[in-house]
Amino acid sequence: MINGEVLKQAIISGAHNISVQKNHINDLNIFPVPDGDTGTNMSMTIMAAAKALEDYEGSNAGEVASVTAKAMLRGARGNSGVITSILFRGFAQGLADMEEVNGKNIAAALGIGVDAAYKAVMKPAEGTILTVARMAYEAGIDAAKHNSDTLFVWQSIVNAANDALALTPELLPVLKKAGVVDAGGKGLCSIFEGMLSYIKDGEVIPYEESEAPTIENFESAAAEFDDDIEFTYCTEFIVGRDPEIGTDPEELRDFLKTIGDCVVVVNDDEIIKVHVHTETPGNALTKGLEFGQLLTVKVENMKEQHKNAKNAKKSKKKAKKEKFTPVEPTEKFGFVAVAAGEGMKTLFKDLGCNNVVSGGQSMNPSTDDIYEAVLATPAEYVFVLPNNKNIILAAEQTIPMVKDRKVVIVPTRTIPQGMTAMLNFDPEISAESNAQLMIDAAHGVGTGLVTFAARNSEFGGKKIKEGDIIALENGKLTMTEKNPVKAVVKLAKSMVTRDTSFITLIYGEDVEEEDANKAYEELREKFGSRTDISLVKGDQPIYYFILSVE
Repeated sequence: MINGEVLKQAIISGAHNISVQKNHINDLNIFPVPDGDTGTNMSMTIMAAAKALEDYEGSNAGEVASVTAKAMLRGARGNSGVITSILFRGFAQGLADMEEVNGKNIAAALGIGVDAAYKAVMKPAEGTILTVARMAYEAGIDAAKHNSDTLFVWQSIVNAANDALALTPELLPVLKKAGVVDAGGKGLCSIFEGMLSYIKDGEVIPYEESEAPTIENFESAAAEFDDDIEFTYCTEFIVGRDPEIGTDPEELRDFLKTIGDCVVVVNDDEIIKVHVHTETPGNALTKGLEFGQLLTVKVENMKEQHKNAKNAKKSKKKAKKEKFTPVEPTEKFGFVAVAAGEGMKTLFKDLGCNNVVSGGQSMNPSTDDIYEAVLATPAEYVFVLPNNKNIILAAEQTIPMVKDRKVVIVPTRTIPQGMTAMLNFDPEISAESNAQLMIDAAHGVGTGLVTFAARNSEFGGKKIKEGDIIALENGKLTMTEKNPVKAVVKLAKSMVTRDTSFITLIYGEDVEEEDANKAYEELREKFGSRTDISLVKGDQPIYYFILSVE
């Protein structure tokens, strides 16, 4: 049996463990578009519980589980964070009113959370965090039949979770093709393993902001902290050593020091692995050929990486949390939207939104952020437009939280869908009818996005490099281009049909007005004779252009 103090420290340890591993978990994301970052979202979700538990001084296990669940619900971010909070909410329901708990209690409580998580997802897919949670629960139940000891059962749960994680690539072909496991499943394993550390050894894993830099992530660390990049090209290569060449690798190291910095040369009897920052990568490769054949070569422009990383970081800093003041419902209808960028916020307010929550791609707001905006909306019926598929689930969690007004989620997945939904609202009909009307209208608009690749990837047989300009049509990656203007014009040509009546071009914070006007004029020249075209300054981060076609 364990009491509340043990459970409290175990949960804190689990929160710390995923915070340590969050960068690695983020790297498991396989789609190149900048996204909500699974590791970050799950870490922030459970860290909300860790902070709440620091103020809890009791020893009741049921109360600890309850404090955890409430804090995680409010702090939940992204689909993975919300699912994790639902798992722990079921955990709390199963342990309610229990001073101490054993392995059998814990396994049964986890099952309540698993069942709720599957029901919360519209189309639950195997090979995800759901599979990991379910198989862990099933193993816990089986273990408890033989021995109800808490450590024995939790060890079985952790083992099964890791086994399930290893199976995820077999269940989801896209994971297998990319050679990775499911990011959400890995995050859950990290939490469970952190909890095991305390249950087994009484050790709380220390909290760390991020992983220590390694050679593999050196470039991203450099892009974040080094504003003065002396050498442009990060050059890495492996040389297959020629046994007939007796040249000392130290000679290669000494040469590389004369043409660059951050030199790393590692060798054994068969290969020499090289890393150097230089202005002349060709010279480095030519020197390497003196030692044997080049097996692999990678040359990346660090200044471009730095620019993209800086833009992303700048965007995240701008996403400050608004202060919403609760008000009494005085009107019939009100609206809350999620959007990033001052221009975008103004646009939604002009369309009739009472409050706009800062957030979007890579900046998922928490359930509590949306909840506060709802309470600050003076209406009996508050329509919430998430405008991002990774925010819908967090928004839905506010429905049972709000007691004095009705929350209606319009599950918009993009900014254009949100705009169209607002334009089709009819104040003369009921809330239920409006919800369906807005959803139907949102489904009829096409969304085009132009952004940069956040990571190296391969889709549709095309190799995509970090920093490439990429375009998406209704969520599907369709092309890469040299610059954002060419990309958005080419994207529009793909999306516009004879039936198209309206095109709205929204440009972001990293697009100069001259470039935005250039794209606008090209669209007018191509489609202006039969289509109404508007240009809007959205100031949104991440996306150079957002294209609405209807």
